[in-house]
Amino acid sequence: MTPIDNHPLRYTLANELHARPFPVAPLPSTVVFLAIKKPKEAVTRDRGEDMAHLINLLDRHGAQHPQPEATHYAGQIGRHWLKWEQHTEFVTYTAITPNVSERAFNPADFEVFPPDWLMASPGQRVTSALIRVVEYEGDEAAKASLAQWFEPESLAVARVLDDAAICACDFRIDPAGHMRLAMFVKKGTGRRRTGRIVQRLCEIETYKAMSMLGFARVKQLMPRIGELDGQLTRLMGQMSDETAHPDELLPDLLSTSIELETLSARCSFRFGATGAYEAIVNQRIEVLREQRFNGRQSFADFMMRRYDPAMRTVKSTERRLQALSDRAIRAGDLLRTRVDVERSAQNQALLESMDRRADLALRLQHTVEGLSVVAISYYAVSLVSYLLYPLTQAGISKGMLTAIVTVPVILAVWFGVRQIRKRIE
Repeated sequence: MTPIDNHPLRYTLANELHARPFPVAPLPSTVVFLAIKKPKEAVTRDRGEDMAHLINLLDRHGAQHPQPEATHYAGQIGRHWLKWEQHTEFVTYTAITPNVSERAFNPADFEVFPPDWLMASPGQRVTSALIRVVEYEGDEAAKASLAQWFEPESLAVARVLDDAAICACDFRIDPAGHMRLAMFVKKGTGRRRTGRIVQRLCEIETYKAMSMLGFARVKQLMPRIGELDGQLTRLMGQMSDETAHPDELLPDLLSTSIELETLSARCSFRFGATGAYEAIVNQRIEVLREQRFNGRQSFADFMMRRYDPAMRTVKSTERRLQALSDRAIRAGDLLRTRVDVERSAQNQALLESMDRRADLALRLQHTVEGLSVVAISYYAVSLVSYLLYPLTQAGISKGMLTAIVTVPVILAVWFGVRQIRKRIE
């Protein structure tokens, strides 16, 4: 049997689907999560710095290095299980440690990432979280723990994955600088399923934080967008004034249009990324299959009340910026139309002036022709008189001879000039 050639990317693409396995979380366990992003030009960053930072952490524990071009890593470092992922704009570290500390959400749990290693990070912290995974011991025990650990006003709690666990978070940063999340896992829930829930919670927090960067950007832009909106409205009002000359409006309109296009270009990626991150947040909440816990708001409820308005603001600003750009383009078209109309009127006036000048030139030409006939006739009569001068010997006077030849000569000259004019025309 003749073997068939495989596409060179067949195995690479197939393995990509299995390249990022879910973590395995024992019960009980402590999960430490960290997301790092460069403050500027994160998409075009040197990804080798991310890898070098990971290797620095692995070397402290004598762990095996990942492949040079790897975008993910999972392995044991000491008593912790570490998962590292490299994304378009950021990298994430998830460390899972068996058992929990006596003090809930102990800041010492974050010491899996050494302080000097954190200081050497190639970026800044976008978010970090401590997740406490404990066994479910009844609703009353869970409610008592939630009251002790979280701010009740913003607390979101839900039963997830067909009541396999209860997840809770108040989405507030604690004094140590971390988000707090709690999981009460029912008996019989496997470690892999628990790990999937941990992964979803980390993704919800990460993509929520990343999408809120778009909201922060919008808040910075809104005052300037308002100013540009006012400028464009004033310019369009001036365009309706017939006394305003287009040459006076054009520089301001060009300046406004250029700034609007620049803002759109600079914000296009952030707007697009925000929309993608929002979709991931909503999808991750949806797959948890939430059920309400003792009348508390769920994660979906919290996002609807606190998160969705921010995302709607981003979308509204994006549409407003696009609408302003379109208005500027239409204003430019209107101004160009006005210039074309004025130029057409000027050309029409110029053509009329040229017609008048041509008519005057034609009249002058006719006058000159008449004068030329007179001048030529004068000289022609003189020449003919000289030619006929011998006839004076026959008794004809010179004056009579001149009078006789004048009319025929004038007619002959006039006819000759007319023929020459016809040939020229």
